[in-house]
Amino acid sequence: MSAPAEVDVAIVGAGAGGAATAWRLAGHGIDVALFERGGWWPPEESPAQRDDWEWQRLGPYSPNPVLRRHPDDLAIDASESAIKPLLTYGVGGSTIMWSCHMPRFHPSDFAMRSLDGVGDDWPLTYTELAPFYALNEEMMGMAGLAGDPAYPKMPARPTPPPPIGPAEAHVAKTLDRLGWAWWPADMSINTAPYLGRGACANCGPCELGCVHRAKGTADVAYVEPALGRGARLVTGARVQRVLAKDGRAEGIVWRDRSGADHLTRARVVIVAASGINTPRLLLLSELANRSGLVGKRLMLHPFARVTGRFDDPIHAHRGIAAGAIVSHEFYESDPARDFKRGVKLLLMRSHGPLFAALGSTMPRSPWGRGHHQRFEEVFDHTLGVSVCADDLPEEVNRVTLSDRTDGDGLPIAKMHYRLGENSRRALDFGMARGRELLTEAGAAELHEVPLIAEAGFHLMGTTVMGDDPERSVTDRWGETHDVANLYVVDGSLFVTAAAVNPTHTLQALALRAADRIAATRRDA
Repeated sequence: MSAPAEVDVAIVGAGAGGAATAWRLAGHGIDVALFERGGWWPPEESPAQRDDWEWQRLGPYSPNPVLRRHPDDLAIDASESAIKPLLTYGVGGSTIMWSCHMPRFHPSDFAMRSLDGVGDDWPLTYTELAPFYALNEEMMGMAGLAGDPAYPKMPARPTPPPPIGPAEAHVAKTLDRLGWAWWPADMSINTAPYLGRGACANCGPCELGCVHRAKGTADVAYVEPALGRGARLVTGARVQRVLAKDGRAEGIVWRDRSGADHLTRARVVIVAASGINTPRLLLLSELANRSGLVGKRLMLHPFARVTGRFDDPIHAHRGIAAGAIVSHEFYESDPARDFKRGVKLLLMRSHGPLFAALGSTMPRSPWGRGHHQRFEEVFDHTLGVSVCADDLPEEVNRVTLSDRTDGDGLPIAKMHYRLGENSRRALDFGMARGRELLTEAGAAELHEVPLIAEAGFHLMGTTVMGDDPERSVTDRWGETHDVANLYVVDGSLFVTAAAVNPTHTLQALALRAADRIAATRRDA
């Protein structure tokens, strides 16, 4: 579409948070435009059902922009980060290549300082966010089962939970023997036709997109409906800076794919460019940093994995990749442990033959004599336990501007991240539980990865929200303390990380912020 000269609301980024905000604002009759540096990734073009789907995952459909090398990608300097970033640029953002596990935060996650003496309390509660969780579940097309005892009462999910295969059923019985609570995992996948989208065929490589449009991605669930409500979308828009005057946001400057610069005036500017690129844009714009916290308190969710190899085939490479069951048995703090907060244990299915041969689950099968024998011992014989640890906010973990520049001559973001002692202890504890579970389930061989380096897909905390302008970047609605009408609606807002995936919570925050913006516009 042509470049809009003026809009009510300009949103930088058409990913999970930006897309949800645009849909909600357009429903309130507000003139809103999304500015996205990438383009569309049509679900119908997904290689998920092609013979070379694993090869595609190693190149053009990799979540790692270093491997993907797409012309729309923006480099990130991760030379000083123990965890490397995984994110996607395009309409739908990183939901294009996500695994679809979409849990809510626990009520305790919003009050960690009060309950456990670590981190900070959020300026809002689970109860305040609950209606927006429910709305997001309707829009994204949640598959799951109500009644999980780890949470307060929740409404029924739009579609039933994904099927539990024989491997998961076996481990579920083991969990029962151990006395550990488990539940079908909440997934942003339609297991039945829903809102004009198809049903999941349980084919497996969800990260590559879904030709059935059963996968809940922000482009399908929010951008397309937002456009139907009158929202506008500009693709190939590389936003250079946010403009402000007299303490109020005024618009954005952006560059199109031809290299031409544009100015779009806006009464409200919303930044939803990820927990890495949102602070980058604010730092480039020299805005909203009176607290000195823009870019600081970076949280990434450190992950570990324990994989078990079983003597008999268990068919765990079939079905939704992120697994079907989750345990929050060790989620809350326990005074008997040597760390605060807890871990989430998610059963992970294995991969296809190429990834199995390359060592995605067990040590890589050596080439030469014995390769085929080892491959047959591993492929279709492994099941993993993913350990996600709460990641406490530390100012030493941060995003700054790098000495390296992008194609427009602007500094790229630089990540500084080291694993904290609390997180290391939590991961060690979680791996011990993974070993215990898989051994009890009958695994003949175990393989552990104490820290998965390429797992930086949860980007949080770098423009923290709060009530005190000296200790936060935005208020409880996501509006920056320093610049009126400048909002953030992505994981940058997070006060703490919890030990579950963040997308559901950041979208709920975005929907809540949209209602606030709409009410403010009406009052004005």
